[in-house]
Amino acid sequence: MKKQQLHRRNFLKTTVAAGVGLSLLNTPARLFANVKKEKVRVGLIGVGARGQGHLSLCLHRDDVDVVAIADPDVNFAIPQCRELITKIYGGKRKVAEYTNGPEDFYNLLKRDDIDAVIIATPWEWHTIQAVAAMKAGKTPAVEVCGASDVQECWNLVNTSEDTGIPLFGMENVCYRRDVMAVLNMVRQGLFGEITHLQGGYQHDLRPIKFNNGKQISGGGVEFGDKGISEAKWRTNHSVHRNGDLYPTHGLGPVSNMININRGNRLLSLTSVATKARGLHKYIVEKGGADHPNAKVEFKLGDIVTTLIRTNNGETIMLSHDTNSPRPYSLNFRVQGTNGLWMDDKASVYVEGKSPYDEWEKAGDEKTAGSYMEKYDHPLWKRFTASAAGAGHGGMDWYVMNSFIESVKRGAPYALDVYDLATWYAITPLSEQSVAEGGNVQYIPDFTRGRWMNRKPIFALDDQY
Repeated sequence: MKKQQLHRRNFLKTTVAAGVGLSLLNTPARLFANVKKEKVRVGLIGVGARGQGHLSLCLHRDDVDVVAIADPDVNFAIPQCRELITKIYGGKRKVAEYTNGPEDFYNLLKRDDIDAVIIATPWEWHTIQAVAAMKAGKTPAVEVCGASDVQECWNLVNTSEDTGIPLFGMENVCYRRDVMAVLNMVRQGLFGEITHLQGGYQHDLRPIKFNNGKQISGGGVEFGDKGISEAKWRTNHSVHRNGDLYPTHGLGPVSNMININRGNRLLSLTSVATKARGLHKYIVEKGGADHPNAKVEFKLGDIVTTLIRTNNGETIMLSHDTNSPRPYSLNFRVQGTNGLWMDDKASVYVEGKSPYDEWEKAGDEKTAGSYMEKYDHPLWKRFTASAAGAGHGGMDWYVMNSFIESVKRGAPYALDVYDLATWYAITPLSEQSVAEGGNVQYIPDFTRGRWMNRKPIFALDDQY
């Protein structure tokens, strides 16, 4: 372990015990409490494909006023947003635009008529914009990715604590219907004591994908300056980085199941990566061996595997696989002493209840007492109609609702700055582990010891 890491860990060990009482009184959620609102005035920073989904959800809510949007893309993103705003708001409300380059969002943050901002920009901007928002007194909801370095994660935590402004992590998969049903199963003890969990991001991002003529994801042979949408920036990460670049979809949901940062914490990880072949092969096949991008050397291994150890003795395995031909899968597995759930099989096995050595289809409507029906989370039962038509099978509505309801109530965030910092940190730590041949990396305790006293709150309130 590096001397600097040892020094920091020893310092934290000697100061946590003395400071934990004061820290519990000074968490961002505590400082933000009791600031109640009937309507939330929102600004959106980044209104590309993902941001427009958030914009649509906000425009359709009676308890949200969209005040301003910021995005330098005046050729595609801004015109599409104008069309959406006109369709829903008509001429009733004016939405200000900040389009004068990538840093014009700072001017949006100077407004005194904005309570909260939603950040859905390229990954390298997330921490910069979230920190700026908190310093400007606006509470940010930040889209997911992985940090460039661990210091970014500390910047988020330190700024939130220093300003008293909370931060919300927009991990929508935490609200996926089957995931929340399994969370219910875990909390009700169906699987016994949890021992091992898996998750990941396994999604073929090589092709450009369209829906009704509109591009919905980046990729393809062209990227960088010649790319469209996400391909302008996302593919470049595969050129320069080798680690789990997108850990939160897999890690966030299983973290809730074992109370990470609330009675449990992540301790360490080790990561390995395969060779990089998928993107080069795709470019040669689609663009030809003479295409300029066929000469690019990609650093990101086609499959990156990360194994995490927790304080309470569970293990978590994460997979990152975006450059291989494959169907979409988040590779979930929740294993306990009495049985397990596996996402790819959409199946449950419970010892003493399931037929011996046979899977039961967890969501089979033909089966009486379907597990997914029996353990369907109360939030989904209550708000199914409200979430109908929202992105990603409705879970986008739930993550937005959690944010807006928390801001309105001045309530603690179900997914907070400590969660986001912990998830973000997996990326740079996995990169370091891969570079060192799989060496163990220690995961910082961003709560500074508060995890020992913080109580689980995710999805325990039937409002959000």
